[in-house]
This record gives sequence, C-alpha cells and structure tokens, in this order.
Amino acid sequence: MSEQLSAGVAPRVPARIPTTGLGTTGFRTTLPVAGRAVLVVGGGPAAWPPILALWAAGAEVTVVAPEISMAIADLVDRGVVRHRRAPVDAKALEDRWLVVAASGDSETDDAAAVLAEQARVFCLDGSGLIEAANPAGPAPGGRVILVGGGPGDPGLLTVAGLAAIREADVIVTDRLAPLASLAEARPGTEVIDVSKVPRGPTTGQPEINRLLVEHARAGRVVVRFKGGDNFVFGRGGEEMQACAAAGVPVRVIPGVTSSIAGPALAGIPVTHKGLNQGFTVISGHVAPGDPRSTLDYAALARTGTDLVLLMAVATLPAITEALQAAGMPGTTPAATVADAGLVSQRTVRGTLATIAGLIAAADVRSPAVTVIGAVAGFSVDGDTAG
Repeated sequence: MSEQLSAGVAPRVPARIPTTGLGTTGFRTTLPVAGRAVLVVGGGPAAWPPILALWAAGAEVTVVAPEISMAIADLVDRGVVRHRRAPVDAKALEDRWLVVAASGDSETDDAAAVLAEQARVFCLDGSGLIEAANPAGPAPGGRVILVGGGPGDPGLLTVAGLAAIREADVIVTDRLAPLASLAEARPGTEVIDVSKVPRGPTTGQPEINRLLVEHARAGRVVVRFKGGDNFVFGRGGEEMQACAAAGVPVRVIPGVTSSIAGPALAGIPVTHKGLNQGFTVISGHVAPGDPRSTLDYAALARTGTDLVLLMAVATLPAITEALQAAGMPGTTPAATVADAGLVSQRTVRGTLATIAGLIAAADVRSPAVTVIGAVAGFSVDGDTAG
C-alpha cells in the first residue's frame, strides 16, 4: 500500500489547489498521509475516487456531508471511512492534516477551501486524486511481476498490468498474451518468447522459472506476461514458488480469465437466473482415461453445474463421450468460442453429442473455450437453443 499522495501544492493559494498542473507558483511534492486524519468534503460520486485513493494511501478518512451515497455508506459500514453528517464547518477541520474538496458543487468546495485557509490546512481539489492509489514510484531492485493479460484483446488488460508492462526491463511472454500491448514497453526492454504450442514447440516450465529468477537477481524488473489469468491453469503458482525459493520478490497482477470472458464475449453468460446455479471450470489438456487425468467425469456429469472447458480442442471428442456415458443427455447445449477477444473470434454452437464434430469440421484450433450446459444455449430473446 502506498503511504504517499501525489499532489500539486502551492505555497499560499486562497482556494482549492489543483492536483494536476502546477500553475505559476506551485511546486510538486508528496504528502505522507498514511495514518493521518484527512477530511473529504462531499458524499456523492465526485467523492468516490479521492476517498478510495486516500484509503489506499493509508489515510484515516472522514467524509463530511449532510447526505452520502449508498457506495460511501457501504464504506462506512465496512469501517473504511467515517462519516460526519453535517455541512462542512470549522469544527470538522480540527486536527486534520488535509482537506479534499470533492462535493461536485463549486460553492460547497469553495467554502471548504476558505475554511481550510483560515485553519492553515491545505485544501486540494479532489478531481485528480485517483492517482494516489498508485505507488509514488517503482520499488527498487530486481523483482518479478506475474501479469495476467486477459483473453487477447489489449483493451482487456488491466490498468495495473499495463503499468507493469511500461515499467519492465524484461518481459517473458506467451503467444496467448495480448502481444499488441508490448508496444507500450519502454525502448530497450528485452522480450523473451516462451510460447507453448499444443503438440508443437514448447518452453519447459523449469526453463521459464530459471529465466525469471536469473533476470530478477540481476536487478531487473521482470514481467511474466500470460494470457487470461496466471492462476487459472496458468502455472503462476509454480512461478511464484520458484521466485520465493530463490529469494526473489514477486507480485501478482490478476488478469481477466478466459474461462469467463471468452463465453461472455460470445454472448454466453456462464451463469444466468433460471438456467443454472453455478459453473465448473476444468482443464481438458488430457483426455478421460489418460493416466494423468484426475477428473471424475461421471461426477461432473451429475453436478448440476454447467461446464467450462479450457485446453480441450483435441480432447473434446473423448470428453463429450465420457459425459454422455455418465448420463449427461446428448441434447445438452454446447458451444465453443475460439480466439475470444480477437478479430478472428468465432463461435460454434451445437449439443453435447454434436459439438466435437462441429468444431472439427470448422477447423477450430486452440485457443478455444467450450461451454457445456444450459447457458450454452442462451439467447438474448429469452429462448434457449437445444
């Protein structure tokens, strides 16, 4: 958690101080707000970003407003902030280190600025304080950042993931990561391709672990960039363990998992009222009956949850056969989404009995996500396909 709050601060301005731009007399500094009492004026949506940014920076936040929105009321109930149910006055400013004017009403915010000046307390305009949720600067020394890149569309990479890409000295990437995002890397950043192609060229996990540790120990910021989420069949846990064993600091930035996003991008909700009460995500990288498989397909057929299959293009015929043999009706809706989030995205719909043949005929290749269950027949007009 960051303990400092970036802001543009002027020596003496009888009004709110903007947090973006320094004007003619200001200078940029950081305010150590962790553990210190800060007052936020305003209880509506305009106050949400500064409240959460200040909380992330470790401040003790009190909101002063006659009324507060449900979102802020929830923060109060959770003990994140305190609420003073009154207009801002001189008493509210007592023992405050900082005032943030974020009511969204200029008269209220200007009045808070006047009171703050009289109390010799800085008053900042809250519109730019969302930046405070980010650390004031990168941590020193070599380290590894495990970044989940989402299903393939660069727009689905998280803000934190993008910041890591921009900070990296070395990026160790898979083919399924949103590679267009690498354009955001700094000039001179080393990019190492460790792609794993199904039944094709591959880089072993021990070698990937070695690369992460080696570069981090050399003092570099190493981003391990993967598609989807690192911890959903992404072997991120193994990479974290390898770093920990080597004494290398490691941070995890979760990604949008393709197990949910892939179907969603095709208009298939993995849960829908009246259709199901849950879903089960499984890896299909080994077929039923393979000695390496630990899945009980008979149990899966009886769960009552819809199934989401990753890495199951080649094994889909065996999986659908096993589910039918265990009693799942062959008429159960099924759909496969290939290249989710890319311009080449396509969806093949069928049933448990037909989906394997349909994707083979359509020459569907990895990466693809298959959904088996009622939601696979979801339709926006309220009907379901069977």
